Order: sequence, then C-alpha cells, then structure tokens
Amino acid sequence: MIIRTIAMAGGLAGAVGLSQFPEYSQQYTQRLSGAVEELSAVVAQFDADAAGLGLDREAALEDLRQGGRMGEARAISMGYVLNRHQMLSEDLAAIRRSTTIGKILNAGRFTDLELAQKAWGDFKPAVPVTGAGLGLAGIGFLAGYGLFAGLFGGLALLGRRRSEARA
Repeated sequence: MIIRTIAMAGGLAGAVGLSQFPEYSQQYTQRLSGAVEELSAVVAQFDADAAGLGLDREAALEDLRQGGRMGEARAISMGYVLNRHQMLSEDLAAIRRSTTIGKILNAGRFTDLELAQKAWGDFKPAVPVTGAGLGLAGIGFLAGYGLFAGLFGGLALLGRRRSEARA
C-alpha cells in the first residue's frame, strides 16, 4: 500500500511536471525567435559593411583583427555574434519543425542558458488544456508512476529476500 501511494505521488509529480513543457517550450521559442531576429540585423549590417568594402565575412573579420587592439577585440566579439547567430538559427529551425514530442526528444535545442533563464523567469505554470499538455500529463504520470513503483517495489523485494534469507 505504501509503495502504491509513493508511486501515485511520483506519477502525479511526473504528470504535473511534463504537462508544463508545451507552455515552457513556447516561452523559450518566442525568446529564441526574438534573439535570432536581433542577431540577424547585426549580422546583415556586418555583411553589408563588408560587401561595401569588397570583402566577404571572413576577410572582413581578418581586416578588423589587423586594426589594432580595439579592432582585434571587436573582431573577437563579432565572431561570437556570428557563431551565436548560426547556432540559435539552427535551434530555432529545428524547434519550429518539431512536434511536441519532437521538442522533448530534442531537448538539447533548449540549452541556451541566457534564453532559458529568461524564459523560466517569465514562465507561469498553468493547467494544461491543450491536447499536447494533456497527453504529456498522461505520459508524465505513467513515467513517474512506473519509476517510483519500480524503484520502491524493487527495494521492498530486496528487503524481503534478505529477511527470508536470515530466517
């Protein structure tokens, strides 16, 4: 009876936790989209400046590096911006192509710490009323129940075997 109660609590915790994923992923995706949009403007301006001088992106970065300490520092920071833009753009494209289950399976696309912290700060848990939220609540319940039932059931079985061996 105790094991069932613990398993039920684990199932409910899993249901509540996983049912929130669609809303959190929406918050994260909105922030990600905004970040990509802003970085796209910076990258487009950099590329336009480079093209105006007859340079491609790599040549422009190298030219910038040769411009003294400030130029070198700016080339490093611009390199970071270009890399971040590419990474976030790839993440956004993958997330937008994914179904809810696909997003869970591609959780590695939700790893930009700055965006994740801001999305979490704005996130408000809600009762899931979408099909995806309710479906994930069911999956979360089954996963939590199964995990806790298996864990505590296994421990209880192990304890019984030790008691029987001593008798």
